[in-house]
Amino acid sequence: MMGSKNGIHKNVDVESLKALVQPNNIKIKPIEDKSVLEGSVKLIQPAKRRKGSSFRQVISSFAANIGTINTGMTFGFSAVAIPQLEDLSSEIKIDKFQASWIASLSAVTTPIGCILSGYLMDLMGRKRTLLITQIPMIIGWLIIAQATRVEEIYIGRLLVGLGCGMVGAPARVYTGEVTQPHLRGMLAAMASVGVSLGVTLEYMFGALYSWKLVALLSSTVPTVAFICCFFLPETPSWLLSHGQVDKCRKSLVKLRGPTCDVEQELQDMVAYSNKNNLAHSLTWKETIQALIHPSALKPFVILALYFVIYQFSGVNPVTFYAVEVFKDSGANMNKYLATVLLGIVRLVFTVVACIVMRKCGRRPLTFVSSVLCGASMVGLGVYMYHFKSSAPWLPVALIFIFIAASTIGYLVVPWVMIGEVYPTKVRGIIGGLTTCTAHFSIFLVVKTFPLIQDAISKPGTFCLYGVISLLGTIYFYIYLPETKGRTLQEIEDYFSGRTDTLKKPKITTVNNNKPVVLQTHKGDLLP
Repeated sequence: MMGSKNGIHKNVDVESLKALVQPNNIKIKPIEDKSVLEGSVKLIQPAKRRKGSSFRQVISSFAANIGTINTGMTFGFSAVAIPQLEDLSSEIKIDKFQASWIASLSAVTTPIGCILSGYLMDLMGRKRTLLITQIPMIIGWLIIAQATRVEEIYIGRLLVGLGCGMVGAPARVYTGEVTQPHLRGMLAAMASVGVSLGVTLEYMFGALYSWKLVALLSSTVPTVAFICCFFLPETPSWLLSHGQVDKCRKSLVKLRGPTCDVEQELQDMVAYSNKNNLAHSLTWKETIQALIHPSALKPFVILALYFVIYQFSGVNPVTFYAVEVFKDSGANMNKYLATVLLGIVRLVFTVVACIVMRKCGRRPLTFVSSVLCGASMVGLGVYMYHFKSSAPWLPVALIFIFIAASTIGYLVVPWVMIGEVYPTKVRGIIGGLTTCTAHFSIFLVVKTFPLIQDAISKPGTFCLYGVISLLGTIYFYIYLPETKGRTLQEIEDYFSGRTDTLKKPKITTVNNNKPVVLQTHKGDLLP
């Protein structure tokens, strides 16, 4: 463009003129909204159009996580069935040794289910795997419901445990892949809500009905889950990783709704897929290489140790042996009523954790759990050793504090992160391996709980759990990353070493957002 003043002509660059009316380092973005191009005066911010229907994402996540309710029922069943089976009037008589197997056997096959579902997720897809997982749970509960010998209960517990192991990773991975970052943290925690709801329902059923009827009622949950999962779309990430772009687009439309700009999200996914060659089917050798790559191995080690620490803080011994724990603690309260209230507290604080996680993130909630769980377990152990029966309300308070604290972080955060921290190529397999590690830890801690009590006494056992939790705080502070608000691609880039941090970049302003005035000497071109 040419301009003149006093006969002197200057060349002025168009981009330089733009710089005169905008802050430095900010580019003018074209308006992409069709309504503006067609002459409408209504402006719609592009950022808002990138967010899909929250309702659709919530419904899809809810349907995928119904099966996790059954996992909670599996955890809670032994707490209500064992006291009934140990009663003198029981049709099936069991001793302490058999009771420990009833409590822990479901965790024996759970790791197998975790590995199996991880393989099936990548081979068949997330939706089909969710459907398959419900079958062994239905069969297992029906076998328990008609059992006349303790061996039949064993078989039923093994099958139910297999289904629990299979459903954990697919439910969380499905939720992580169909939800957008602003909803993912809250909805990924829905699996933990399902587990807590299942525990609560099982405690309530056990207080009202016989263990056989409880098992029959429990079989209805995987049945409903099977029906609901049948209508779910496959996840866009899995479809794209298998080269099914058109189906990926249709899935996005179903999950985001017609008002969302799914084309832009699809373009981002395609660009990332091409960048990382995700459409390429991995051979066994490539799969192993991907599993030992830092992007997969680093988060696996972090989460595996997380699960070991939180299990040996005493969470599941209290859950699996809730009735006995209340009785042994010296609490002056009806043990079945206390157990039901315990389940309600767990459920309420799981919901609270889902809401709070969206604001606070993963690390703060983990610190709350590790410190308060450790303090309450040590307090319970000291009370049982020195002050038993002197203040009967205190053990009740400590147990309730322990459950609330463990739920707010331990029972939610690591399960949410399973669907976040792993690379797309092997997310199914390594997600299954992680849940395998988690449930193997459950088996170890539940099976060894009576043995540790015999070795170092009941007060000593609770003190040991408390010390492990407190020491875990140091580990979490050093190694646990914060994934709140980060996309799956950003998290994968961090563990791959392509970025140095998961922290959001600080937004700096230039002269307090005031336009920068460019100065030039007469006769010179603008920079």
